[in-house]
Amino acid sequence: MTSYAELIDRYIATWNETDPRRRKELIASTWTEDSRYVDPLVQGEGRNGINAMIEAVQKQFSGLRFRRAGDVDAHHDRLRFKWELGPEGGPAVVAGVDFGVIRDGLLQAISGFIDFAPKPVA
Repeated sequence: MTSYAELIDRYIATWNETDPRRRKELIASTWTEDSRYVDPLVQGEGRNGINAMIEAVQKQFSGLRFRRAGDVDAHHDRLRFKWELGPEGGPAVVAGVDFGVIRDGLLQAISGFIDFAPKPVA
């Protein structure tokens, strides 16, 4: 069985993968077919919806990369982990914590919370 850390590292890899074919493969090996992602800014349902959401986030934050920021904490079918978004090797410009539900070794749902992010330009 895949460890929770490996699953979340694959999840992070989907956010960073810019090749559409490879990203779809990662999503299929990470998310259930009926998966759902929601945070204060974006949401996606099903593998296609999650793929479209990730593409939109990549366009908005071009050149930045996600990374796991610490260990994955898990019990039963639930997990949580911290993440950061920033330039490769540089400081985070956005960070938060995600809470997930696991089914059959895959992510069924993620609820994301943002700890800090740049303020929108008015």
